[in-house]
Amino acid sequence: MDAYEGVNHVPPQPPKSFRVTIELHKSAKRLDVVLLNALRNQKENLNLFNITRTTFKQLFLDGRIQIKGQRAKVSSSVAKGITYVDILGY
Repeated sequence: MDAYEGVNHVPPQPPKSFRVTIELHKSAKRLDVVLLNALRNQKENLNLFNITRTTFKQLFLDGRIQIKGQRAKVSSSVAKGITYVDILGY
Protein backbone atom coordinates (compact mmCIF):
# COMPACT_ATOMS: atom_id res chain seq x y z
CA MET A 1 0.00 0.00 0.00
CA ASP A 2 1.31 3.44 -0.96
CA ALA A 3 2.14 5.64 2.05
CA TYR A 4 -0.02 8.44 0.64
CA GLU A 5 -3.17 6.41 0.01
CA GLY A 6 -6.07 7.61 2.09
CA VAL A 7 -4.35 10.90 2.96
CA ASN A 8 -6.38 14.03 2.27
CA HIS A 9 -4.96 16.17 -0.50
CA VAL A 10 -4.64 19.79 0.61
CA PRO A 11 -5.47 22.11 -2.30
CA PRO A 12 -3.26 25.18 -2.80
CA GLN A 13 -4.50 28.26 -0.98
CA PRO A 14 -5.25 31.22 -3.27
CA PRO A 15 -3.20 34.37 -2.67
CA LYS A 16 -4.72 36.99 -0.36
CA SER A 17 -7.20 34.59 1.14
CA PHE A 18 -8.05 33.20 4.56
CA ARG A 19 -8.36 29.43 4.84
CA VAL A 20 -10.81 27.74 7.16
CA THR A 21 -10.37 24.02 7.77
CA ILE A 22 -13.65 22.37 8.68
CA GLU A 23 -13.63 18.86 10.12
CA LEU A 24 -17.00 17.16 10.46
CA HIS A 25 -17.83 13.77 11.94
CA LYS A 26 -21.03 13.66 9.87
CA SER A 27 -22.14 15.52 6.76
CA ALA A 28 -23.93 18.86 7.06
CA LYS A 29 -26.72 20.15 4.84
CA ARG A 30 -25.63 23.80 4.54
CA LEU A 31 -22.17 25.28 4.17
CA ASP A 32 -23.22 28.73 5.40
CA VAL A 33 -24.22 27.44 8.84
CA VAL A 34 -21.05 25.37 9.29
CA LEU A 35 -18.74 28.08 7.95
CA LEU A 36 -20.22 30.91 10.02
CA ASN A 37 -19.86 28.74 13.12
CA ALA A 38 -16.21 28.01 12.22
CA LEU A 39 -15.52 31.73 11.73
CA ARG A 40 -17.03 32.52 15.13
CA ASN A 41 -14.76 29.90 16.72
CA GLN A 42 -11.45 31.07 15.20
CA LYS A 43 -9.24 33.90 16.49
CA GLU A 44 -6.72 34.33 13.64
CA ASN A 45 -8.82 36.79 11.61
CA LEU A 46 -10.83 39.21 13.73
CA ASN A 47 -12.56 40.75 10.69
CA LEU A 48 -14.08 37.36 9.90
CA PHE A 49 -14.64 36.56 13.58
CA ASN A 50 -16.83 39.68 13.85
CA ILE A 51 -18.43 39.46 10.38
CA THR A 52 -22.10 40.42 10.11
CA ARG A 53 -24.57 38.02 8.51
CA THR A 54 -25.19 40.55 5.71
CA THR A 55 -21.48 40.82 4.87
CA PHE A 56 -21.10 37.04 5.17
CA LYS A 57 -23.95 36.49 2.70
CA GLN A 58 -22.39 39.03 0.32
CA LEU A 59 -19.14 37.01 0.26
CA PHE A 60 -21.11 34.09 -1.22
CA LEU A 61 -22.91 36.35 -3.70
CA ASP A 62 -19.59 37.85 -4.84
CA GLY A 63 -18.03 34.38 -5.32
CA ARG A 64 -15.37 35.07 -2.67
CA ILE A 65 -15.94 31.79 -0.82
CA GLN A 66 -14.36 28.82 -2.57
CA ILE A 67 -13.89 25.11 -2.05
CA LYS A 68 -11.14 23.51 -4.16
CA GLY A 69 -10.97 26.64 -6.30
CA GLN A 70 -14.66 26.49 -7.13
CA ARG A 71 -17.27 29.05 -6.13
CA ALA A 72 -19.22 27.76 -3.13
CA LYS A 73 -22.97 28.15 -2.69
CA VAL A 74 -24.72 29.00 0.57
CA SER A 75 -26.77 25.84 0.35
CA SER A 76 -23.86 23.53 -0.59
CA SER A 77 -23.72 20.43 1.55
CA VAL A 78 -20.50 19.65 3.39
CA ALA A 79 -19.19 16.08 3.38
CA LYS A 80 -18.00 14.21 6.43
CA GLY A 81 -14.26 14.65 6.96
CA ILE A 82 -12.03 17.65 6.25
CA THR A 83 -13.08 20.49 3.96
CA TYR A 84 -10.83 23.44 3.10
CA VAL A 85 -12.73 26.69 2.52
CA ASP A 86 -10.92 29.76 1.18
CA ILE A 87 -12.31 33.26 1.64
CA LEU A 88 -10.81 35.60 -0.94
CA GLY A 89 -9.70 39.07 0.06
CA TYR A 90 -8.92 38.25 3.68
